[in-house]
Amino acid sequence: MIYGLSTILARIINFLFVPIYTRLLSPESYGVVTEFMAYIAVLQVVLVLGLETGCFRFANKEGVDPKKVYANAFVTVFCISATFLALMIAFASPISSALGYEGYSSCIMYMGGILALDSVTAILFAKLRQENKALKFAIFKTVKIITETAANLVLFLWFPKHTDSASWLLNFIPATPDFSYVIFAIFISCIVCGLLFIPELLRLSFRLDGKLLKQMLAYSLPLMVAALPGVVNDFLDRILFRYFDTNAEAWRSSLGLYQAAVKLAVIMNLFIQMFRYAAEPFFFRRAREKDSRALYASVQEYFTAFCGLVFLGVILYIDIIALILGPQFRSAVGVVPVMLLSYMILGMLFNVSMWYKLSGKTNMAIWITLSGLVVTALVIVLFMPKYSYWAAAYGHLASYIVMFIISSMLGAKHYPIPYRWGRLLAIFLLMGTVYGISLLLPGMALWLKLTVHTVLLALYGGLAWRLIRR
Repeated sequence: MIYGLSTILARIINFLFVPIYTRLLSPESYGVVTEFMAYIAVLQVVLVLGLETGCFRFANKEGVDPKKVYANAFVTVFCISATFLALMIAFASPISSALGYEGYSSCIMYMGGILALDSVTAILFAKLRQENKALKFAIFKTVKIITETAANLVLFLWFPKHTDSASWLLNFIPATPDFSYVIFAIFISCIVCGLLFIPELLRLSFRLDGKLLKQMLAYSLPLMVAALPGVVNDFLDRILFRYFDTNAEAWRSSLGLYQAAVKLAVIMNLFIQMFRYAAEPFFFRRAREKDSRALYASVQEYFTAFCGLVFLGVILYIDIIALILGPQFRSAVGVVPVMLLSYMILGMLFNVSMWYKLSGKTNMAIWITLSGLVVTALVIVLFMPKYSYWAAAYGHLASYIVMFIISSMLGAKHYPIPYRWGRLLAIFLLMGTVYGISLLLPGMALWLKLTVHTVLLALYGGLAWRLIRR
């Protein structure tokens, strides 16, 4: 719970900043932030080399000194990250020009610093987990989150009015708020997080054990390769806007509008993340029990029904929830139902994918994820030139549906779980019926519309409860 809370806190605070970003940044500037964050997410997986997980494996191995394990991982990741950072600094101007951000070479350097510091501290956070220092782990993560929050508030709300008294900041960011403020705030938080680990670093040995390192890399690199398709699948749409969006001149604005709409669907994603933290250990703990598979099927039904409640809760009150976004960003709210449904299918995919974790056939995960990546890429390449961010949204939905079907079919063969597909389908039909009724309602005053929608939501809740309790 402690490990999970810091991650959930970060996502909640990130969501709470949406009203600020979408009111003080233009759609174009917010689109740039989105693009940078996509690059960071993908590159971080590469720079850590899978050694975060490799440390857990070898530190628990009999006859292996955990200190040597973490020394190997830290020195390796530090050297690679430092080299990467040096290259980003050396080629900051050409990179920023190539990306179309002439004059923003500092942002390229900040991105390099974020990636280098996050990659190095990932190993140190893994060490805290290995040593069962959950509270220290959570405190460090929370300090990082609070630092980023404070930096954002200072930069966006205080600095523009006090540029004379804080003119030294003009060496790092422009006087007018833009995407560089967000990147710089994250960079500051990474520096503070790195400083927190100095006492841990002083206790760490920096001698490499070549033989052990080879074994660690042989185990960890395939994990990095296996993780890449999943991360790329999540962020590919953001990266490809540059090349395939309908309006080539305004693709950054399209990306900004899309990302803002996706943020409204993050409510579903937050629930799924919390569910995953609780569900994974639960599934493993119950695996040896006689009725475990029937229990897993029941969990899927409750999960799906509750996701349906979240889906309808957001959609039926979208007139109010959309006010979170700045007026310039509300034109893309139409994709919110698609993204909510996508995240719902992703959560159901997590449930049906437990079969390969419980049966030990984890190599199948790579092929399932790759199939989803192919679908995402195809939908974006074929349809984004005509439908812009709608193609990105439906690309996610199509990808998760394909992965769900493949995983369910393979699970039925290798680790059969008695899912009651009729009930799951009935939940979706019930969701669709309630949503359809809301769309067919005649125009009415907002208060009356929300009242009717509340009745519809309660109706869904009651019928779904009776359905799964039957």
